[in-house]
Amino acid sequence: MTLTSPAKDDALTLRFWGVRGSTPTSGPETAEFGGNTPCLEVRCGERLFVIDAGSGLGAFGRGCRDALPQEIDLLFSHLHLDHSAGLPFFKPAVLDAARTIHTWCGNLDGQSAEAALDRLFSPPLFPVTLDVLPCTFRHHGFRAGEPLIFADGSRVDTILLDHPQGSTGFRFDHAGKRLCVISDIEHGANWPDPTLLRFVEGADLIVYDGMFTEGEYPCCKGWGHSTWQKGVELAQGAGAKALAIIHLHPCHTDAQLRVVEAEMQAEMPTAFIARERQSIEVGRPLVALAEPPVRAVARRA
Repeated sequence: MTLTSPAKDDALTLRFWGVRGSTPTSGPETAEFGGNTPCLEVRCGERLFVIDAGSGLGAFGRGCRDALPQEIDLLFSHLHLDHSAGLPFFKPAVLDAARTIHTWCGNLDGQSAEAALDRLFSPPLFPVTLDVLPCTFRHHGFRAGEPLIFADGSRVDTILLDHPQGSTGFRFDHAGKRLCVISDIEHGANWPDPTLLRFVEGADLIVYDGMFTEGEYPCCKGWGHSTWQKGVELAQGAGAKALAIIHLHPCHTDAQLRVVEAEMQAEMPTAFIARERQSIEVGRPLVALAEPPVRAVARRA
């Protein structure tokens, strides 16, 4: 599904362009689920939001160049490299002098992403500064927990997540459907967190950080990530209809992830591990992919 034609006004659609965590991966062992780092395309009718600028942002730009508005809202969960390093490679946007990219950052106590991005994209770390690019950047800061209200009246609700230096979760409500993106996050001892439960209550789909297995997590406690089991607990506690796991460990192969997915679906049949370029119309019944051995309960383009 390539969203090049006008979307239905009442459709809430999601497409995964990057689902891997920490660092991109490549090779035959990760071809099914994909190796790009986080980038999600969300469309509320025709209204576009982009979440995160991992390496998947480049693929999104190439795949949707004909469906990009002149003003693009890029919502950062946070600015760690796996969520920001793809920004200069968003070529259909950054090479268009008529394009404006609005960045929104909520984990820096109200500061925008401008100073951090200027440090990242400058020598000796990167050869080209963002101000050299033909497009226009407009950087906006807010505090996670505040709603984002845009000039056209669109609203996106936010929540602060437990992650080193903080992270922002997002909630999209459109035409009676609800999508919640909750990554990067580490679960706490009091789980599910009551505030987070209220935030995702009744979601048609929760996208959740399931980077570690339960066996891996004790050695990685404090790193800011979670497990699929905690995602299932959150989804079931909130009465969510479906769960998608992202921020996949870079060392987890397709074979390992298929085993994990089967275990997860034994506890929650409408849960699945997200695959790169997979598209979902939120609120519609999830349909299994036709081509084996994929077990996800959603459509892939």
